[in-house]
Amino acid sequence: MSRAGIAYTPSLAIDYLEHGEPKGWAVILSHGFPYDIHAFDDVIPHLVSCGARVIVPYLRGFGPTRFTSADHMRSGQQAALGSDVIRLLDHLKIDKAIVAGFDWGGVASCVSAALWPERVAGLVSYAGYDIVDVSQQKEPSSPHLESVMWYQHLFQSERGRKCLAENRKEFCELLWKQWSPTWEFSDEAYERTASAFDNPDFVDVVIHAYRFCLGNASGDPELEALEQKLAERPKITVPCITLDGSRDPLKPGGSVAHDEMFTGRHERRVFDVGHAFPAEAPKEFADAIYDVYIWSQQS
Repeated sequence: MSRAGIAYTPSLAIDYLEHGEPKGWAVILSHGFPYDIHAFDDVIPHLVSCGARVIVPYLRGFGPTRFTSADHMRSGQQAALGSDVIRLLDHLKIDKAIVAGFDWGGVASCVSAALWPERVAGLVSYAGYDIVDVSQQKEPSSPHLESVMWYQHLFQSERGRKCLAENRKEFCELLWKQWSPTWEFSDEAYERTASAFDNPDFVDVVIHAYRFCLGNASGDPELEALEQKLAERPKITVPCITLDGSRDPLKPGGSVAHDEMFTGRHERRVFDVGHAFPAEAPKEFADAIYDVYIWSQQS
């Protein structure tokens, strides 16, 4: 049985679901774009059976999570995502937790582990060291990868904003199909998640996230100090397992080049799936989290 809650932070009312034993070892599962908490539906039972207390929040701009004031910047930058994880821990009075995620949720998890290692017992990240090197984003990738990232280029224009705003369900379903070519999700599964894109701040947060990453939007001034720390490419010191999906067109060749960014115990695992790793390989995702938990108890 899940328990619903709202975590109030200085800028957000974060909606989340909690599963498992309230006194169990804590795990925060963070979803990505364009997904929601249902990406972890088949991960959660595995973790609960291992004694975990599993907390699954809707990210800013998704589902019922709301900004608490019209004055708050609708930022999707990485420092905001990582800070939200820590604010959620504060609200729940959790001193330390395993953090795990994919896509934006991988960013949020990596940022929280890098900047607040005292609050993170361990990390599971899809894919690799997922802290964005904003300065490096000014350089082009291969023509093939640039074509895969068409949505990011579209989002730099007002035409792209309008396309997302007016066609969000069709737009995001196309990304699901392109990024996970062997994942046979049902119409019902997609519709269950697509309702999260009706959040009134969804478009603003998404557009800001991708414009900020490519240097075409300013960040939240309140987060500038954190962004400067992230620009220094901080190493991740907590126990970590990184996951690669060999079918993911966004991550050709996987994340082997990231290994040097992990200075604690680290293992990289590769599976024959696409971008939506927790939904496509839920047991493998859960196994990685449990293994990191065991490592954290040994250190």
